[in-house]
Amino acid sequence: MTELTRAPTAPAELLRRLGLIDWLYALALVAGAGYALMHFCGFMDAYEKSFLVLAVPLFSWLGWRWSGLRNMLIAAAIAAFASITLYAQDLGRAEKVFLLKYFLSSQTAIMWMSALVFFATGAYWLGVVARAQFASRLGSALTWSAAGAGLTGLLVRWYESYLISPDVGHIPVANLYEVFVLFTVLTALIYLSYERRYATRQLGPFVLLVISAAVGFLLWYSFTRNAQDIQPLIPALQSYWMKIHVPANFIGYGAFAVAAMVAVAWLCAERGILKAHIPPLEVLDDVMYRAIGIGFAFFTVATILGALWAAEAWGTYWQWDPKETWALIVWLNYAAWLHMRLTKGLRGAVLAWWALIGLVVTSFAFLGVNMVLSGLHSYGSL
Repeated sequence: MTELTRAPTAPAELLRRLGLIDWLYALALVAGAGYALMHFCGFMDAYEKSFLVLAVPLFSWLGWRWSGLRNMLIAAAIAAFASITLYAQDLGRAEKVFLLKYFLSSQTAIMWMSALVFFATGAYWLGVVARAQFASRLGSALTWSAAGAGLTGLLVRWYESYLISPDVGHIPVANLYEVFVLFTVLTALIYLSYERRYATRQLGPFVLLVISAAVGFLLWYSFTRNAQDIQPLIPALQSYWMKIHVPANFIGYGAFAVAAMVAVAWLCAERGILKAHIPPLEVLDDVMYRAIGIGFAFFTVATILGALWAAEAWGTYWQWDPKETWALIVWLNYAAWLHMRLTKGLRGAVLAWWALIGLVVTSFAFLGVNMVLSGLHSYGSL
């Protein structure tokens, strides 16, 4: 029986089953939010204060239902708090303090995330090919560690931006470097949720490939463009809409990426490739459907938020800008996928290929448009 199966579903039942650790975790969230409001209130707008307050019950509930996520959040919070303490409001200490230089500055934490992703990918594949349960468990642990390191890096980067100048400070979801870190963390967590739900680590080798590809791009982008440098926000991005539009978008992207790699596993199993090492096709089909369903929901919300942002910035909800047009293509693609599955009963290789091609379409909508087309969103170009 999986952890998710054991987890209570009714709120009243969930509250009855909470233990001391669960309540201490919630109390720590309350204390952390209070500390942030007391010390950083002057740097927050009304949206950020509201989000901070609402995050307490949200992450309490998530942590109560998913102990792995709770542990990762606690570890990332402790690491980020240690980093903030070591900085002592002096950004120059990043090169002087051992723990900051090699572990806890935003850049070193993100580099650790990158290394851990590659190690996790290798461990997962070793576990499948050699049928080594220890290697698969190690892959899972390394993926959790990578997500924690990435989250730590984002939190510390947020603080570092304000150390440069209050005018420079911003939530770290404003450029390709930052959103690729966000994509890595979110995609890893989405995958780990399915790993827990279906009590299998056999999808790890496939999903970690797309996460490794994202990390590879992140490293290339860092070393060739010095993308890790924190820059001030351009006027077009100085909006509270960015802070909710971008995370919602990347939950969608992460879920679509998971679905595509599960589709690769489906196609391999159908052809007898590693079939004995991969969950049954029915399980793969269910994971694919759930991932696309979640991704579609968040991408829909992100698209609506983007339209509201456009209305505020440019005076109109839609201008058929290349980025907007390709976002619509992505939305229509997955809407059609869900329609064919839910109303027409379509299953099998067609949907698997469709999900895989959908990732190509989504990747072009995100990166390709920035590279080869121009428009109102040209501030996101490579």
